[in-house]
Amino acid sequence: MFDESNCSECKDIDCLTRCQWIDIDKETARIEKDKMIKGEDSFVLKECVTCFACDEYCPYNSHPFDLITELQEKYNSFNFDPNLLKGAINQFAPHDEVRVKEIDPNKPVLNKCTFSKMNAEEMKGQMFENMQYISGTDFFCNLMFHHMAKDSLIKERIPIITENIQKHGIKEFICWHDECYGLWTSYCERNNIDVPFKPIHLFEYIYGYLKDHESEINKLNMKIAYQRSCSNRFLPEIEKYVDDICELIGVERVKRTYDRENALCCAAPFASLGKSDLVRPTQNKNVQDMIDNGAEACVFVCSMCKQTMASKVERKGLKPYLLSDLAKMALGEEIN
Repeated sequence: MFDESNCSECKDIDCLTRCQWIDIDKETARIEKDKMIKGEDSFVLKECVTCFACDEYCPYNSHPFDLITELQEKYNSFNFDPNLLKGAINQFAPHDEVRVKEIDPNKPVLNKCTFSKMNAEEMKGQMFENMQYISGTDFFCNLMFHHMAKDSLIKERIPIITENIQKHGIKEFICWHDECYGLWTSYCERNNIDVPFKPIHLFEYIYGYLKDHESEINKLNMKIAYQRSCSNRFLPEIEKYVDDICELIGVERVKRTYDRENALCCAAPFASLGKSDLVRPTQNKNVQDMIDNGAEACVFVCSMCKQTMASKVERKGLKPYLLSDLAKMALGEEIN
């Protein structure tokens, strides 16, 4: 939920002036920000590409993107393909009844979200073998609709998903997807939604596992470029786990222009927003930045980012991996 309490003190209007997609000066940014705070329409709502970066740029943790997406829905000003939206709403709807699996709440549980088929191979190996899991749309976080100006749907479905998780007696679970963790730890907290279980980020689990098996690690001696996900913008603390994992497994995260706070979006939603002309140049300068700074591979946190960019980075001579893949490689496992 947007918090305007400190906005009057903000001089630089970083949430808008630092935007990589909207060319806006401070004076115009201040005018448009004030309009949106009053609940009025703004050209910002139409030009936004929903990369969530403004949330990270805000020095007061006010979550300006929450205001933007709320107004996008209010004014129906977001140019998202309506057929794709309708299809996504239907495809990812939780069922009326959920089949309850027998789960031991005292053992680790992996929430595979809706990636159990897409990432079936990535979820194999010693870090995940014999691990209990839940998966499917009944446990899907729905934070993807934060990209589609449908926050009302997210809030409508959170109680259903929460109940489905509670039916299994789960006290804590590991989130395979970054957005799942972002929903439960950031989105719910800032919208005053109670979360009766503990979500664990995949990278926190991987780091802990690697520390417990440190004697088995074979340093990879590899230079990589890290591709942040949009939801990473809500979770800048996860950057430390990325750096710590890289250090443990002998991987150098190269310093480059489009990383950390200045990261570029993978461009996955652009075509659906009528901004197809931005896809190729965005990806080209992002990947070229990786190459120019000596990266041998592009490493992802988000499965969808990898799906979007994998062929692009491969054509440029870089290997695409999830960070979990590198951890498995360091433990001596083969990755296809």
